[in-house]
Amino acid sequence: MQITEEQIKKVNQQIHALVEAGSFYGRKLEEAGITSISSQEDFQQLPFSEKNDLREAYPLGLMTAPEKDIVRIHSSSGTTGLPVIIPYTAKDVDDWAIMFRRCYEMAGITNLDRIQVTPGYGLWTAGIGFQNGAEKLGAMVIPMGPGNTEKQLQMMMDMESTVLCSTSSYALLLAEEIEKRGIKDKIHLKKGVIGSERWGEKMRQRISGELGIELYDIYGLTEIYGPGIGISCKEDNGMHYWDDYIYIEIIDPVTLQPVADGEMGEIVITTLVKEGAPLIRYRTHDLSRILPGNCPCGSPYPRLDIIQGRTDDMMKIKGVNVFPSQIETVLREFTELSSEYQIRISHLEGKDTMRLYVETNGTVDFTELAERISEKVKSRIGFTPLVKVVEIGVLPRSEKKTRRVIDERYN
Repeated sequence: MQITEEQIKKVNQQIHALVEAGSFYGRKLEEAGITSISSQEDFQQLPFSEKNDLREAYPLGLMTAPEKDIVRIHSSSGTTGLPVIIPYTAKDVDDWAIMFRRCYEMAGITNLDRIQVTPGYGLWTAGIGFQNGAEKLGAMVIPMGPGNTEKQLQMMMDMESTVLCSTSSYALLLAEEIEKRGIKDKIHLKKGVIGSERWGEKMRQRISGELGIELYDIYGLTEIYGPGIGISCKEDNGMHYWDDYIYIEIIDPVTLQPVADGEMGEIVITTLVKEGAPLIRYRTHDLSRILPGNCPCGSPYPRLDIIQGRTDDMMKIKGVNVFPSQIETVLREFTELSSEYQIRISHLEGKDTMRLYVETNGTVDFTELAERISEKVKSRIGFTPLVKVVEIGVLPRSEKKTRRVIDERYN
């Protein structure tokens, strides 16, 4: 996407604030001798920012607005290294709620809906983001937070919740529990707003089919407000993002050069009006592409394709680079399989071994199915996994994000 004159103006305001605050990025700009930009070419000379930069700024080195204006902090949900602390001004919180309200509106959700929020609250941005956006919309919020499936289902029935906000993993767990308990006729859900992890088409179909609801992908990350910076529409053809608040470019993760619209690469985000902790050219490591052309839904906002994975998801097995999404694409061709799978990588007797666990029902020959899957993976990716077929429900379900790849070589 070409950067517009209005976006350039906003980027220059962000540059000025960062230099004034003497933040890590302000110092980067001074070292590069950049005080403003006036074109796409100038913008592409701006240095990238990375998660490690943000970690090194711990605890409040990212704070760009005066402390008297900071009303809240959030922290990334990462489990390695120092956490990333993101300060928010009152305007940042309100801007985020406005973007989230747009997401609900894009999904056809109104102030007459009852929205059950199951993602976590606290330092994580998810729960409170879903709630603030719903309140800005004027809808009734049922702020459950994560876990306690028994109570979730009871409230879902009693409050006649019409919208479920959750991770795809927890939506699947709830769908399976509803089926198991035979209470589908007591559930009033119409839509699901699903975020925080990549999920495949087979999982989407299972959740949508078992719950009988429309599903919408929501996108976001703590460093850039949180969830709510983009969402899919009724056309289910990519996610619209709010280009008056963020500028998105897609780069080749190896050369770091921008790629053309329609080409896959790494999402890089620049905040345009953020006050508490503006970020310029922030490398998300999420893989997607900008979808060219107008959406049939009529929205003027540009679109990202659904997230295909992350640059750091890549596994190297027997000298072959593999992404989980490649395995998922192969598994999707086997109609006998459920949406759930798990990859375990080990180093045994001097060589790497990949074990692939998949689920199916009891009507098929497990051994014959395992052989067919193994052969298909080898023909597509170049090595032979050890495939173990198990019954539906054996693999772990999660109330948060499902861990699908377990690399035991470094444990």
